[in-house]
Parts: sequence; structure tokens; C-alpha cells
Amino acid sequence: MDKKAWKEQVIAVVDAMAPELIDMSLFLHENPELSGQEYQAAQRLISAAEKRGFLAKKNISGYETAFIAHKGTIGPKIAFLAEYDALPGLGHACGHNLIAAMSWGAAAAFAAVAKDRAVSYLIGCPAEETSGAKVSMAADGIFDDLRAALIIHPGDSNNMGGTSYATHPLKVTFHGRPAHVASKINKGVNALDALVMFYQSIKPLRQTFTQETILAGIITKGGTAPNIVTDEAEGKFTIRALSSHYLEETVIPAVRRLADGIALATNTRVETVHYEPLFKELLNDPELMKFFQQNMTLLGEKITLLEPNDADGSTDVGNVSHAAPTIHPDIFIGSNLSAHTPEFAAATGSPYAQERLLIGAKAMAMTAIDLLDL
Repeated sequence: MDKKAWKEQVIAVVDAMAPELIDMSLFLHENPELSGQEYQAAQRLISAAEKRGFLAKKNISGYETAFIAHKGTIGPKIAFLAEYDALPGLGHACGHNLIAAMSWGAAAAFAAVAKDRAVSYLIGCPAEETSGAKVSMAADGIFDDLRAALIIHPGDSNNMGGTSYATHPLKVTFHGRPAHVASKINKGVNALDALVMFYQSIKPLRQTFTQETILAGIITKGGTAPNIVTDEAEGKFTIRALSSHYLEETVIPAVRRLADGIALATNTRVETVHYEPLFKELLNDPELMKFFQQNMTLLGEKITLLEPNDADGSTDVGNVSHAAPTIHPDIFIGSNLSAHTPEFAAATGSPYAQERLLIGAKAMAMTAIDLLDL
């Protein structure tokens, strides 16, 4: 049997699973859970996998809602990554309900057809919107032996390639000395002045870098009352670059030197702490991209190839891609959509999006078939 026939089989399995996959997606959409609290979502996916003969292990890399389910014992290990956390106040405005259903459908279909020729993994990855479970999972070697890791994100176009920004957010806290603003004997040391100076100096600093970077932030603590000299001021800053190496070796040290210099100039003390882990840049695997594009074409879909340095956002899938061959394409669910908005949340629960998740599941399972030695 040639690969075309095998691919027709995985298409048939996904079509037969359509009611189950749509029900999974809509259940998650109607029951959104925040990062690290995705208990219903994780259990729903684990139960579905176990019913189809997958063996599941829970509590992975310190996350109660992370899991690894697999079926098969020999052959290439191919993983489909499920995300399922939602956003505060917005629900599934990033479409993780669709991601979970697509990956489960692909894992199940591939396992059903490949049988003893491969190991099909469904890896449950919580907290993508915050701490990024994949960061810890990658550090623990979860993805090291994989032949491929596949995941699809919903969006307003079919596209593939490009990259993501490496990001390592930084909390900057200046410490001064409190005083009454009208005191004649104790003028205090204003930590807010130092933080504002730092905030204003970030943009000029960005112009000194030779690679594309993003430096932006907010003041999260600016004082308690206008008649008290602020003794502690805090800001959170997103610091991103196209390369995690450039980010860690050049950008962040420069940001810290800026903070230290301002502290010295204002007679304050400064602390800089990473409040979220390092998300590395995404490395899309060329071979997987070629297979995925061919399979989308077989499904009647056109897909746009992005330039290698075309970056959009940050994701912990980047850390996976540094450990195993990975792709992270987008699939169209509606026009003029922007993630993390109420409009996107509505779109991810639409009937059309449920149709599109079936295309995504098929394309991933077909790409896995291409990796078999038949």
C-alpha cells in the first residue's frame, strides 16, 4: 500500500471522529480554564485517549494538568501537541480549544492507521499563555527523542514558516526612601522617578541593537499616595529578539546595565528578576514544512509560505523546536481576526471553525504518515 492510500485512511478516521472532535472543541470553548487550572480539559483529553488504547501519564514537569499519552511501542515517535488554557475574561481567544481537538484527532488517526509502525503521542501542554509548560518539559527532555512535533494554530490565513520572537520578561524594581513630600528635613529618595527615567530610556536603548528587538513595559507599582515620596516602584517589561542567543547575551545585559546606571544616578537600589521563563524562537523544520504544504494541497487548501525572519508573537513551542523537528503553521478560521480579542474568541466557537479543525487534524496526521518508512 502506498502513502496515498495510508493518507486516505487517516482522512477517513478523522471524518469518522468528527462528532467527537467537535464536541471536544466546543466543550473546552464553553468551559474555559486558566493556565495551570485546566483540570477539566486535561481529563477530557486523557479520557478520550485512554478509550482508544493510549497509555497516559499525568503530572508532567511540575504541572498537574500536563500529560503524555502514547500508543505504539516501536518506530518513529511522532507527537501532536495539545494546548488548552484560556485567557482571563476572554475565554478561548487564542483558539486552544481548536488546537487541543486538532492534535487529538491527528494523534488518534495516525495511531489507528500506523498501528505497530510508529509511536503516536498526544502531549498535553498547559499554561501556554503564562509560564509555558513546554519550557519545563523541554528542559526535562520530554521532546528529545521525537522524530517530529506537530501543532497548528488557528488564525486569519493558512500560513507556514517564519518564526517567533524569543522572549524573557523582566520585572524591574527600584527602591528608594520614603518621606512626606512637604518635609523640610527629609526629602527621601523617589523610586518612581528612577522607574520613569528607566521607562523613558528603554526606547533609545532599542536603537543601539543590531538585530530586531521589542522593548515595552508597564508600571505595575508607582506609589501609595501623591503626598508620599515613593520608596518602591515596579515595572514589568517584555523583552524580545529574533534570537534567544542575542536576547540573552546582548539585549538583557544591556537592559540590566541601563537599570544599574539609573539606580546609581538616582541614589536608588534596583532589582531585575525574570518573572516568566525564556521562550526561545521558533525553528520550523524544512522537511516537515514541505510535507505539510503537500498535504494541505491534497486537501484542497492553499498555504502561504512566510519569510524565515517573519516573526509574530512568542510561544513556548519555540523551546520544543530546539529539541525536536517541529512545525507550527496557522489554519484559517475567519477573515480579519486578531488573537486575544472577543472577536477571535467568538470565531473559535463558530461552526466554521469546527469544520476547519478537521482539516488541521487531517493535515497533521497525513504529515506523520510521510515520516513512516513504508
